[in-house]
Amino acid sequence: MSQPQGFIDPDYPDYVRKLKKSLYGLKQAPRAWFDRFKNFPVQFGFVRSICDYSMFIYTSNSSMIVLLLYVDDIILTGNDDTLMHKLVSSLSTEFSMKQLGDLSYFFGIEVTRTVNSMVLTQKKYVLKLLTKANMLDYKPSNTPVVKKSRASIHDGVLLDNAAEYRTLVGSLQYLTMTRPDITYEVNYVSQFMHAPTDIQFLLVKRIVRYLKGTIRLGITLRKCDNSLVTAFTDSDWAGFPDTRRSTSGYAVFICKYLISWSSKKQPTVSRSSAEAEYKCLSVTASELEW
Repeated sequence: MSQPQGFIDPDYPDYVRKLKKSLYGLKQAPRAWFDRFKNFPVQFGFVRSICDYSMFIYTSNSSMIVLLLYVDDIILTGNDDTLMHKLVSSLSTEFSMKQLGDLSYFFGIEVTRTVNSMVLTQKKYVLKLLTKANMLDYKPSNTPVVKKSRASIHDGVLLDNAAEYRTLVGSLQYLTMTRPDITYEVNYVSQFMHAPTDIQFLLVKRIVRYLKGTIRLGITLRKCDNSLVTAFTDSDWAGFPDTRRSTSGYAVFICKYLISWSSKKQPTVSRSSAEAEYKCLSVTASELEW
């Protein structure tokens, strides 16, 4: 163990010091910062969200404020301006803070406001992805996936450098936050992360080519009272060549379903397409109710 750079005691360079507070840059600094910060919203009347421990929600009569913390960046929104100004003043007194105004950019997500809506895009992130993949000059594609039979893990030749494939797919996964139209395809190519081939790499490149032609697409959040939740199911009974097996003369297949922009394999098998569809609907209904 050695003393941190810039804090070395010239008289006692071999001594171990006990820090009164965490130093920025140390491994435990984010944890120590959050432990100090999380108590402040609770004292103000906030309740920490069960789904996301970095989100704090305040409700009182008709007032509601949501605070989201990511490392040292804070997003604050609510319907009570007076209460929000009071909270910001209290935060500024307790912590060293700087107000950046209305939300416009947050960790790769660009925010464009209108009167009744908010558009979330990742145009800069897509351009950076195209540059990293050396595909700025590639011809755009109209669809993210070609309409033909699915690829198998045995198709093609194994890549010499699988890190390039995994890095590109990982970058696409972060992009699905504002591009749900590519979520199914990204989950599809993620199934080959352990041993990607040249055929599967072409599938990833097609997704990137599709992004080049649709770089301005994103999610539009509109101001409305609609509380309807919509889900989609995809019971692909016989579409996966690597999940097929034979039992007692019957071909059974693992059912797939698509829920909330994600694709998962069911842990059960089906003997018919109708049975697979019923199972998918059952799982979808359970997820929605949860």
